[in-house]
Amino acid sequence: MAEYKLKMEKRELTGKKLKSLREKGLIPSVIYGGKEPVLLASEYVATDKILLQAGYHSPIDLELDGKKKMAIVRDVHVDPVSRKIVNIEFQAISARAVVESTTPITVINFEESEASKTYHFAMVRVLDEIDVKAKPADLPKELIIDASGLVDVDDKLTLANIKLPEGVEYSDKEVDLEQVVVSLYDPAAEAAKREAEEAAEAAEATAEGSDEGTEKESAEEPAEEGESKESTE
Repeated sequence: MAEYKLKMEKRELTGKKLKSLREKGLIPSVIYGGKEPVLLASEYVATDKILLQAGYHSPIDLELDGKKKMAIVRDVHVDPVSRKIVNIEFQAISARAVVESTTPITVINFEESEASKTYHFAMVRVLDEIDVKAKPADLPKELIIDASGLVDVDDKLTLANIKLPEGVEYSDKEVDLEQVVVSLYDPAAEAAKREAEEAAEAAEATAEGSDEGTEKESAEEPAEEGESKESTE
């Protein structure tokens, strides 16, 4: 049994007729994984809430006619203008089968680190999510990585710093555990570097302007001598 539940209803409407379905506050969806895809629909507000809670990664029990079918979200189609959900694709799964899921990585406690409190370094996210596999009941909503131990600007956190929950593995058996998740940089040093570069550019521009003025004066001097000689003759 999944932690999240969503009531569904079968639908007959397809194609352009789905507009009337959406106008009634319903989201059309389809569930794959059986002999044939099943066309469904669900109430918009309830569906949007469940998707936010499940994080698009956790198993959901789809309730239809008193029966439940466990599934995960395979794809969510969003209108590019309104940003509203227009269609959802579910993938039916077995409670006993190992499934894969793209799981977000959440960094915690950076504000408590010496890097942040004492040295005011900034954190750079290098990796936001990663694919894992597990039985549906064991799939994590997120992976946690603790940044409280960061001190120096050269410090970093890698996949090796993530403790996977029991029953969870990375989808790629040969994943590089030294892959960087979080790195640091010094905003003050970056600002000083930019100021130095801008000052150097300004000095170079001033020098070029001065050189152009000198060259112009040198080019005008022979003409003045020529005019003087002609006047004397």
